[in-house]
Amino acid sequence: MLLWVNDGLMAIFFMLVGLEVKRALIEGELSSLSSAALPVIAALGGMTGPALVYVACNWGNAEALQGWAIPTATDIAFALGVLALLGARAPPSLKIFLLALAIIDDLGAIIIIAVFYTAELSLTALILAGTGVGSLVVLNLLGVSHRATYMLVGVAIWVCVLKSHIHPTLAGVIVGVAVPLNTADGSSPAHDLEDALHPWVAFGVLPVFAFANAGLSLAGVGLSDLLQPIQLGIGLGLFVGKQVGVMISIWLATRVGLARLPEGADWRQIYGMALLTGTGFTMSLFMGSLAFPTEAYYVDVRVAVLLGSVTSAICGYLVLLSASTSRYA
Repeated sequence: MLLWVNDGLMAIFFMLVGLEVKRALIEGELSSLSSAALPVIAALGGMTGPALVYVACNWGNAEALQGWAIPTATDIAFALGVLALLGARAPPSLKIFLLALAIIDDLGAIIIIAVFYTAELSLTALILAGTGVGSLVVLNLLGVSHRATYMLVGVAIWVCVLKSHIHPTLAGVIVGVAVPLNTADGSSPAHDLEDALHPWVAFGVLPVFAFANAGLSLAGVGLSDLLQPIQLGIGLGLFVGKQVGVMISIWLATRVGLARLPEGADWRQIYGMALLTGTGFTMSLFMGSLAFPTEAYYVDVRVAVLLGSVTSAICGYLVLLSASTSRYA
C-alpha cells in the first residue's frame, strides 16, 4: 500500500505541481523576470541553507549524507495554510510571494529526485517513456484539449517511468506541464484540470500520504535520540537552515538591486514568511522515504521532520501575528 501511495497517488500531487508551475510561468507569479527574480533567489537560498546544515551535522558519515535533501523541501499546502490563518493581516503580496517561492522549491525537489534519487536506468523503458512524452507534445501542438487523452498517455508514461527506475512521480509533472493552458476555442484545459484536482489532492491524496507515512511510535524515544546527527540535521535544517538561507538570499538580492520586497511587506513579515518555509512535512517525508528506504530510519526521519515543521509553523505564525499587530495597532 505504501508503494501505491508514494509512487501512485503522489504522481497526482506532482501533476498538480506541474500545472501550477506552468500557470505561474506563463501568466502568473513567475511570468516576468522582475516578479520571478526574488522568489527564485529566495528558493535557491532556502534549499542551500538546509542542505549545508544537514551536511555539517552528518559530515563523515556517507550513509547519513544520503538524506541531505530532506530539509530542503517546503510543503506548499501547510505553509500557505498557516499564512491563511492570519487572513487580511498578511498582505496579499506576501501570500503570492510565498506561493511562488514554494512552487520553485517544489521544482527544485523534482530536479533533486530526478538527479540524486534515481536507481540504475532501464534504457528500453526510458525510450518508451520518451515516446510517450513526444506523444504529449504532438497532442499539444495539434490543439487537442480533451483532458482524458492526456491522462491516458500519462498512465502509459507513468508505467514506463516506473520501470525505467526513475521515480514515477516525475511522470505526473510531465503530464501537468503538457496539458494546454489555452486553446483556440477559449477554454483552458490546464485551469479546469487544476481546479478539478485541488480538492482531491487537498482532501484525499495528501491526507492519505500523511496517514501512510507520518505514523510513528514514540515508545523508547528520548531526548538523546533527538540529538543524533540525522535528526539534528533534519530538524535544524528545516528550522534554522531554511530561515537563514531565505533571509540572506533576500537581503543580498535587495541590497544589490536585483529585486524589491513584496509590496506592502516589511522585514518582520518577510522573516515570518521565511520561518514558514521550514514547514517541510509532506515533501520532507517524501524525500526521506527516497533517501532512506529502509525501515531502520523511519522513526528518525519522521520525528525530526514533524518537530522541525511544527516549530517552524508555530514560530512563523507568531512572528507574522506580532508584526501585523504592531503595524496596525
